[in-house]
Amino acid sequence: MLYRSFGQTGKEVSVISFGGMRFSDPQNLEKSSDLLLYAHNKGINYFDTAPVYCGDRSEDIFGHALRQLPRESFHVSTKCSRAKGEDLRKSIERSLERLKVEKIDFFYIWHLMNLEDWEKRKQGGAVEAALQAKEEGLIGHLLCSSHMEGEGLAKVLDEEIFEGVLLGYNAINFPYRRSAVEQAGKQEIGVVTMNPLGGGLIPQNPDHFAFLKTDTANDVVSAALQFNLSHPDITTALVGFSNTQEVDQAVAAANNFVPYSAEQQQKLQENIETAFDGLCTGCAYCLPCPVGIPIPKYLDSYNQLILTNGDRQAVLDRYRMHWSITPQQAKECISCGDCEERCTQHLPIIQRLAELP
Repeated sequence: MLYRSFGQTGKEVSVISFGGMRFSDPQNLEKSSDLLLYAHNKGINYFDTAPVYCGDRSEDIFGHALRQLPRESFHVSTKCSRAKGEDLRKSIERSLERLKVEKIDFFYIWHLMNLEDWEKRKQGGAVEAALQAKEEGLIGHLLCSSHMEGEGLAKVLDEEIFEGVLLGYNAINFPYRRSAVEQAGKQEIGVVTMNPLGGGLIPQNPDHFAFLKTDTANDVVSAALQFNLSHPDITTALVGFSNTQEVDQAVAAANNFVPYSAEQQQKLQENIETAFDGLCTGCAYCLPCPVGIPIPKYLDSYNQLILTNGDRQAVLDRYRMHWSITPQQAKECISCGDCEERCTQHLPIIQRLAELP
């Protein structure tokens, strides 16, 4: 496993990190814990979770697994999105109890949507409460997690409150977040990238992403991870694992890692910007819908229209075989615009729902 320094924290973290949001059977504590322990045995030492992941089971799974490991052998992170300081403090205390650790190594001010939201976190006392918890030794390092566009997030980072940042960055959406990654690099803070596989779109469409492959990454999963890790300012790529095969594949990508040259990166970026702009990455921040439409499932299905050059049968197959949804509910959209206001990619959601078969 390859390890990198996490900004100026003094911590060394694996370039592949374990995301605790995709356990295949979160009700099975032993089975889920075994997956985490398997990843640790393969060299992964950064484990990321949050309240509500996997039906609010993820932190309990982490606690059950991590208590079996030497404390110095791993770094654990969790998050809170509450704006009120007292709520954030309670969340920290609950996470500590469930994770069964005395200190959360990396704690995130979670889910910053825009600059207005950032001001609410400060005014509500969340940032102050997190800094107080750090002073007390309950958390080791304070970071932020965000889906806002790159320039806005760069302004947040420029306030020099955080020691690291978690953001979406992959071969589909990298233009949207590039400026934030570059700002983090200038400040020498850690960068964790979520959704490095595009929310599953890349491995599910290997033919469309075949141009990512290199001599050292002959499958699109490895190539997508290496695309992330080739950026000099990215510390680790966060992957949500469901089984040991996925762990093995990601670890192999790290073990065989050869950074892309500047010329390779430029060529890849030009190809991606031309071919794949506008795909939904499934972050789900468009929810909740006031009439209950599962918008991310329908936008994921709409991606099939883009990736298959308009094959409507591919969309219908996606409905039936992947999501178990029907075409009817998408037509119940009342065009309120709430989802588009929250969409981190500024996609025309109302239009896409109307265009779906």
